[in-house]
Amino acid sequence: MSHNLSEFVACSALTLPEALARLAESSDPERGPWRPLAGGTDVMVTMAAGTLPVGRYVDIWPLAELRGITVTDDSVEIGALTTYTELRAHPVITAEFPLLSLAARETGAIAIQNRGTIGGNIANASPAADTPPGLLAYDAELELASLSGTRVVPYARFHSKYKQMDRRPDELITKVRLRREPSPSPGQPIHYYRKVGTRAAQAISKVCFAGFARIDGQKLLTVRIGLGSVAPIPLRCVRTEAALLSGPLDEALIRRAEATLSYEIMPIDDVRSNLRYRRTVTLNLLREFLTRCQGR
Repeated sequence: MSHNLSEFVACSALTLPEALARLAESSDPERGPWRPLAGGTDVMVTMAAGTLPVGRYVDIWPLAELRGITVTDDSVEIGALTTYTELRAHPVITAEFPLLSLAARETGAIAIQNRGTIGGNIANASPAADTPPGLLAYDAELELASLSGTRVVPYARFHSKYKQMDRRPDELITKVRLRREPSPSPGQPIHYYRKVGTRAAQAISKVCFAGFARIDGQKLLTVRIGLGSVAPIPLRCVRTEAALLSGPLDEALIRRAEATLSYEIMPIDDVRSNLRYRRTVTLNLLREFLTRCQGR
């Protein structure tokens, strides 16, 4: 179903307070609340398909307050308007949080990477998005702002149901915060990312797997797993993580973790793939991740 452009209302905000004031306005009876618009890569696709909801949109692309990557001794703060291209190029992201630079490299074509933003990827709330699994594996936090102030939300608790999230209509995602590992840290760090799609590039994932671990000998000291395209939301696999921390990383533990993960995910049949394929691939990727943790 196509829409006439006259059915949409759009404006541009030049500062963060201006954007927040617009989002705080009362909902329109016909067009609903104001919705933030960042890079607009998904908007162009949905508008061409006639599936973009009629409504009011505020362009936040000009907001300098939401740009840039700030590095401190304890954390890295990524502005919500940081593009995939910027994630790929930043030396600290590449060195310490490589799952995000790998995800950014596999997101669309170069033109999409130059325009698409990490905040938009999160707020679009697609379970097939590329950066959320890595954010889950790194235990990221989100900062949200409104006229009433700011608050911090653990990203693992941000998505609740399909396309539903812990963001009020008057709030804007402003930052993604990643905690830096202390140096030195015990154990060997393992970063693992695999996106499985129809093609090697420019394809929506059938399964996306991101894992981070620290291992000392045959004992996992830390493990976090984030998955995409296997549940209604980007999924943090806390039960599987708990199973993996229950003993030495041997074949018996790997099999227990596979059984746990098989019950923890909720894949579906859709136009891109089917339940059986997604479950099989997810378990294969878990084994590959754990094999890498073993040093093989």
